[in-house]
Amino acid sequence: MPNKKQLVLDALNNKPTERIPVGFWFHYTKNEMLPVSENPEMRKENLDGHKKFVQEFKPDFVKLMSDGYFFEPKTAKFLSNVKSAKELYELKPVSKDDSWITEQVSLVKELTSSFGNEVLTFYNIFAPATAFKWSVEGADKKLAQFIKEDKYAVLYALSVIAKNTQAVAEAVISEGKADGIYLSVQTIQDAFVGPDLYAEIISPSELSVLNAAIGAGGINILHVCGYEGARNNLSLFKNYPANAVNFASVVEGVSLAEAKKIFGGKTIIGGFANTTDGILFSGTKEEIQAETKQILKDSGRTGIILGADCTIPRNTDLQHLEWIREAAE
Repeated sequence: MPNKKQLVLDALNNKPTERIPVGFWFHYTKNEMLPVSENPEMRKENLDGHKKFVQEFKPDFVKLMSDGYFFEPKTAKFLSNVKSAKELYELKPVSKDDSWITEQVSLVKELTSSFGNEVLTFYNIFAPATAFKWSVEGADKKLAQFIKEDKYAVLYALSVIAKNTQAVAEAVISEGKADGIYLSVQTIQDAFVGPDLYAEIISPSELSVLNAAIGAGGINILHVCGYEGARNNLSLFKNYPANAVNFASVVEGVSLAEAKKIFGGKTIIGGFANTTDGILFSGTKEEIQAETKQILKDSGRTGIILGADCTIPRNTDLQHLEWIREAAE
């Protein structure tokens, strides 16, 4: 049997594999949204959580979680005080030696030094628009309002956030030795921002981050996020430069086989709900393994990695993940 790195590389490149890889991940801190700059204990929680998970489950690959670094604090503070779109032109990128960047690199480097020889590693990064939404009260509606006021101001602001994000992507790959990034995107949950506006205003910043990772020699996994039931127009992302796409198949009501067609044959990651009422969390061994086999029967076995819609609950029994890996063989 090939080693886990080769197994996952083959799956990412749509090659036949001796078994289907599985990919699941947790948040390892009590509240991943808090900034590490104000909660330094989070860093150790995150490091220890990764190492414990790798030791106990021996995953096929690891998504390195960026808990505490979801958004750059100075940028978030600036955006939280913005009242009109024209103020966005005052936003400036941080320097490449800013602690928000260097601390993430050292976090990744410690984790890849621990288990990067055994498995592929992908660092979690949020798209500029997602970071923008989290920083502004009213989230999607406020972003849509700013686009109505001055779409070029929003385009500018997202390009600035993207410069910060590009710097992280490049550094965690070239210096931190991650194998790539896991970029989380989500359509704007406001009807005003349709496909054309999304492609014009939002997509350029997302594409710039993915291309920066490729330029640094990394592999891209794209996550189309269905967090808290958010729905996405999957076709918006069909031409994004990524080897694989993880999307919320249960939330979207789209099968892995359908997604494979939408994304032009790219490798698809997913299949299971990530909620406490889903089979993955609450099912019996028989139910979980039957669901695993049904997913693979429907999707085929090439270019498929079994996973969940998104990050799974912290108290998920690791035995449930092992049952899926066992059934997938």
